[in-house]
Amino acid sequence: MNTQAQVWLERVTNRKRKPTKPSTISNWKFILKKWVLPEFSSLHLAEVNNLAMKKFVGRLCAAKLSPKTIHNISQLPKMIVASAINEEGEEIYPRKWNAEFIDMPVVTSQHQPAVTGDTVSQLMAQAEGQYQVLFALVAGTGMRAGEALALECKHVSEDGRTLTIQQSVWQNQILSLKTANGIREIDLHPDLSTMLKAFIGNRTTGLIFHTNTGRPLCQTNVRNRYLYPLLEEAGSHRMGFHSFRRFRTTHLRKQRAPEDLIRFWLGHANQSITDGYSKLSDDLEFRKKVAESVGLGFEIASENSVVVPYSASCTLVPELVGAV
Repeated sequence: MNTQAQVWLERVTNRKRKPTKPSTISNWKFILKKWVLPEFSSLHLAEVNNLAMKKFVGRLCAAKLSPKTIHNISQLPKMIVASAINEEGEEIYPRKWNAEFIDMPVVTSQHQPAVTGDTVSQLMAQAEGQYQVLFALVAGTGMRAGEALALECKHVSEDGRTLTIQQSVWQNQILSLKTANGIREIDLHPDLSTMLKAFIGNRTTGLIFHTNTGRPLCQTNVRNRYLYPLLEEAGSHRMGFHSFRRFRTTHLRKQRAPEDLIRFWLGHANQSITDGYSKLSDDLEFRKKVAESVGLGFEIASENSVVVPYSASCTLVPELVGAV
């Protein structure tokens, strides 16, 4: 099992088809070390069957992990077994996994918190400087936090109404996005565009949000040091950056924005052949009209708020730029 686990890990790390994000690889390495290998390292792949999985899931349940977490962890030994193939690409140890026999917990409603418009409005009133702009941007676009932290001045259109998403921050490194759907454009409401342009000021290069030394902000630090305290001050429980993404998605659907345009802005794949026929994402002017008409769903900073650029100029640190 140990040897095949390493073969599988190397394969998913370097494959060109359906490339895997570095964050996912890091998470899988942790799961292998903590849960999978201690359980299966003494077994041959042929012995990793439904009975072995039943015992494994029982131990995960005894550790009081959530059903979703157990489901995610249990996928790794299954993928490792399936990765053992012969010269013709056929599985050496084909399996028909029996969830009933394994007694796999049923994943029901998950905890997926979303901020409200009122909460975002309070954040706008309480946050300062680049954090005020950052929170407004993720709430008003639905982009992932890593994508927002990787934005450079060059990614903002000349009129300030459209952002080009091409990269993301992970562990202080700028990485190019791996999927075609992730590389996209997001159109801004005019009020959000005005706020962003005021914050950028005269800058033409470098990261929009950054530390004093020009390095990318750490998502965990921003969440723990700024977002959590501001949420508590607003009378809300702790929520991560993905709560802004859920808020934006919900708001767009409430405002009846075209579904294929929602998927385009969020970086999701098409759901049907018909979606592939639609060319709404190619119509920039229409996209801008929709972005303006649906609104933000929250109040942006008051008229008395002054958004000051974090620095006059900042050049991206070369050694932080990577490609995967």
